Amino acid sequence: VQLQASGGGLAQAGGSLRLSCVTAGSIFGSDVMGWYRQAPGNPRELVATITSSGSTTYADSVQGRFTISRPNAGNTMYLQMNNLKPEDTAVYYCTLDRRAPRPGSYWGQGTQVTVSS
Repeated sequence: VQLQASGGGLAQAGGSLRLSCVTAGSIFGSDVMGWYRQAPGNPRELVATITSSGSTTYADSVQGRFTISRPNAGNTMYLQMNNLKPEDTAVYYCTLDRRAPRPGSYWGQGTQVTVSS
């Protein structure tokens, strides 16, 4: 399984960006996909997750501003980021967490998001 993230860039506070993550390889029904981010000097933070059935979770810091989606449970996942804040500046990583048949975690290469005030 390989994940390729894209869509990062520079935005002004209050603006929007949409990140994409394309998965090469099979996605199983029990897999959970998500987005993490890491800002310089900070620990990696879980931003949002989505199951194959479409159930989602969000970090409190992005609730109501970010939307994770995976249309038709396909191989592309998105993170729509609205009302961006400077504290959203980070490298964003897409992930796939596999529970079965062989547990494992897969990570994309990361895409930089920079929000200016």
